[in-house]
Amino acid sequence: MKRGVLLGILMAGVAFVCSGCQSSGSWQGETSYTSSVTQTETEIDENLIVVGVSQVGAESDWRIAQTNSIKEELTTENGFYMIFDNAQQKQENQIKAVRNFILQEVDYIVLDPIVVSGWDNVLQNAKDAGIPVIVIDRNVELEDDSLYVTSILTDSEAEGRNAGYWLADYLEEQGRDEEDINIVMLLGTEGASAQIGRTKGFAEVAADHENWKILERLGGDFTQAKGRESMETLLEKYDDIDVVISENDNMTFGAVDAIQAAGRSCGPDGDMIMISFDAVRAALEAMMAGEINADFECNPLQGPLLAETIRRLENGEEVEKIQYVDETYFDTTMDLETLMKDRAY
Repeated sequence: MKRGVLLGILMAGVAFVCSGCQSSGSWQGETSYTSSVTQTETEIDENLIVVGVSQVGAESDWRIAQTNSIKEELTTENGFYMIFDNAQQKQENQIKAVRNFILQEVDYIVLDPIVVSGWDNVLQNAKDAGIPVIVIDRNVELEDDSLYVTSILTDSEAEGRNAGYWLADYLEEQGRDEEDINIVMLLGTEGASAQIGRTKGFAEVAADHENWKILERLGGDFTQAKGRESMETLLEKYDDIDVVISENDNMTFGAVDAIQAAGRSCGPDGDMIMISFDAVRAALEAMMAGEINADFECNPLQGPLLAETIRRLENGEEVEKIQYVDETYFDTTMDLETLMKDRAY
């Protein structure tokens, strides 16, 4: 499937990165390229599998861990040459990146879509060029699902349902299962499959509990700053919040800051039950500090399955249309200190 040894490599707007995964948002490994580019030609070993990766951005600790997992697998030592593009949270940048990958005649395109819709035309272009597309992390909605060969996903609907089941059990243990429970939700980026799935999954369980009242759902864009801003708004509007459902850890960190600044508290001994998603190391530390009750994992370590999938496709093997990574959850009843010793992110 090799398309030649000369590729136009994206060079303008290069962001050189430092090694190591830091909570400040630095990335490990390869050079990161933006979508606003000029092209030069670089000689690539014809034995390497050339993969163009279009990433959402670096909006969270989770995203950094996922990016590093991909970069650690798609290395020249493992038989790959990766062209990486940071879309900076803009779908138009991702569409430009995919079109550039097509022009460069890469062997595979990996797309982590910012939102679920709006991909039909550019993925049709990739199919017409004979370039297989692998969707990773977040799903897409297409009229023709043959425009991608497989998807490597987290099951966001299951994550949302599991959060609901956990809350029901917790309230029962606390003797509060018959109480009226007021809930607010901090939603992720509107239109992202993780936001849609987690919201839908939790709503399915909430619908079975007549005493659960969702006061408001407010967007937080999966970022700490927006999470804090939205939580401040909710605290100003409601003085009787029992539960906060925050659809990722970075929004949760912002929400905790807002709650504490308002002279209130959350966690097992606090005013509000705090439920989060992603389960990055910093969130488990916050759980150990008594700020979060439960965290539902969205596994970012997707690089190994991605590399294995590409190798299987190279060998002409069939792969399932949807592949899910393994996920779990954490709460304060667990030995978190021991669990964190082997935590990779």
